[in-house]
Amino acid sequence: MRAKKAFRVLPVLALALFPAVWLGHSPRAFAYQQGSKNGAPAMDSTPASSPSTANLEKFAWLEGRWKGEWGPRIAEQVWLAPKAGVMEGMFRVLESDKTLVIEFFTLVQKPDGITFYFRHFTPSLAPWEKSDATVLNLTSIDAKKSVFENNVDGMPKSASWTRLDQDTYLYHAQLVPETGDPQEIEITYKRQPAFGSAVSGGNAAHPKKP
Repeated sequence: MRAKKAFRVLPVLALALFPAVWLGHSPRAFAYQQGSKNGAPAMDSTPASSPSTANLEKFAWLEGRWKGEWGPRIAEQVWLAPKAGVMEGMFRVLESDKTLVIEFFTLVQKPDGITFYFRHFTPSLAPWEKSDATVLNLTSIDAKKSVFENNVDGMPKSASWTRLDQDTYLYHAQLVPETGDPQEIEITYKRQPAFGSAVSGGNAAHPKKP
């Protein structure tokens, strides 16, 4: 029962989908570069837009692989580029070489804004949620930060991404359970090399002599 209770906080780590109300501190000022050594898109300097008219392309910077640490756990995300009004992604939490949870999620462009859906599974893909997917709606967005809120329950109540630079963002989530105290979770994600970008064996690892 203790392990099951502890797992209840793992689902909100996703999103990656995203999501500050920070605990005791505010975002620092950063000198943003025009490009990225990993080929990531440059920081969006456009002003804040209405969440009801925001375009999914605002989240294109999430495309790729991300990694963060949450105490002894490792959180990993993979995002696909927006296409046909949807961005798909996968998330997992590891601890001591054991997979604790897998999450699949989507960002969906709708006429009245952007909606974030996610569901959690065991490694054998047995679903955690017995009901429909958890739903959060975009309520605030500007060049650095996007906030999503849950109008149904508090697990999570809100989730946000604050982009710190080309290759770093802060994820913050607020949980408001039916019983017990509210909880806050923060994870700093770093962009990871693309799949297959590392040099492996074969001729690439041993170039021919001239």
